[in-house]
Amino acid sequence: MAKIVRLLGHSTGGRPAERLLGCFGMMVSDDTVLRCLKNRSATPSATALRVVGIDDWSWRRGQTYGTIIVDLERRCVVDVLADRSSTSVAAWLSAHPSIEIVSRDRQGLYAEGARIGAPQARQIADRFHLIQNLREVIEKQLGRLERPLRTKVSATAEIDDTRAGLRCLLQAKFEQVRRLYDAGKTATAITQELGLSRKRVDKWIRLNILPERNAMAPTRRSPAYYEGYLSRRSAERCTVVRRLLTEIKQLRFTGCYTHLARFVSPWRRRDRESKEVRATSTPSGLLAQDPVTGRQISPQMAAMRGFAMRFRGILRSRDGGKLDAWLEEACHSGIYALQRFARTAQGDLDAVRNAVTERWSNGQAEGQISRLKTLKRAMYDRAGVALLRARMLPFQPPGFHTN
Repeated sequence: MAKIVRLLGHSTGGRPAERLLGCFGMMVSDDTVLRCLKNRSATPSATALRVVGIDDWSWRRGQTYGTIIVDLERRCVVDVLADRSSTSVAAWLSAHPSIEIVSRDRQGLYAEGARIGAPQARQIADRFHLIQNLREVIEKQLGRLERPLRTKVSATAEIDDTRAGLRCLLQAKFEQVRRLYDAGKTATAITQELGLSRKRVDKWIRLNILPERNAMAPTRRSPAYYEGYLSRRSAERCTVVRRLLTEIKQLRFTGCYTHLARFVSPWRRRDRESKEVRATSTPSGLLAQDPVTGRQISPQMAAMRGFAMRFRGILRSRDGGKLDAWLEEACHSGIYALQRFARTAQGDLDAVRNAVTERWSNGQAEGQISRLKTLKRAMYDRAGVALLRARMLPFQPPGFHTN
């Protein structure tokens, strides 16, 4: 019976217990074997844990998640939890007071669970996730660099560009109508050929010049009525919407906050982009050169690349002092992506510093998650957490000998 249970713990397939019982000819149901396997895996290990890695895995991607806990010293799974919460992690860690080190990803709930359940343990942020987080914020920043900067932007510039484009299209259609009508075609034929309404064609064939579009004068409900005042305040570097709303309400503005925010958004975007350019611009105004490829790149991209390479070197150097200097420089770099990453890292500074100075990482946990996914798919997602835990945990029935 012990041998069957052990084989079941390492076998794969739809319902392996039935096949094993058939091979050994035992008069016992497959449910009994599975129950023995689950009960045996639920027995706590007598080995004291010292270094564990915690990571999450998905029951259903984007919906429900579980937690896996790995003994990093012995490179084996010690438990599988059915949910991903700080409460369950804290309860599990409280039951294992011998733990000295907890390696985790940047998930905030695992940090909280370790802080509550194992206050004596040192937390380590996984180096792979640190690099991944930095890469993600830099990619978002580079996506913003694709937008062209505008040296002079008025609040109605985008609307004016749209209106100018529509005017060009109408002018082209008007000239087509006049050309076809002068060639002797009827209004009905022009309507069918160009797909225009009969009312518009009848109007245009009586005109020689396309009339200007009537524009409604702005009222006190529209921010455009106060464009002169808002332009002066923008030149004074004041683009805070709530402050501007208070000021123009004293000038009898009766509109709402949303319309004003939409009206001044081009100015706010211009100020933000100009700050980023000034922070990373070179004195000569020329493009920087990539030291590896030799290609010319923007100064901001060159700065982010330099910061990223230095951070990667710091993680390998095991020198925590260099990390503090890097975070300080990133906070004063003037680049939003680096500032955001540095502020987040400073909020979890002890774990990030331990990632530099300690040798442990969550690589073993990631590998065990790949194994877990393989077993879960082999069981066609029909097994609960109890059987999945039994399949993942190392199993040695009492009295079993390998020879």
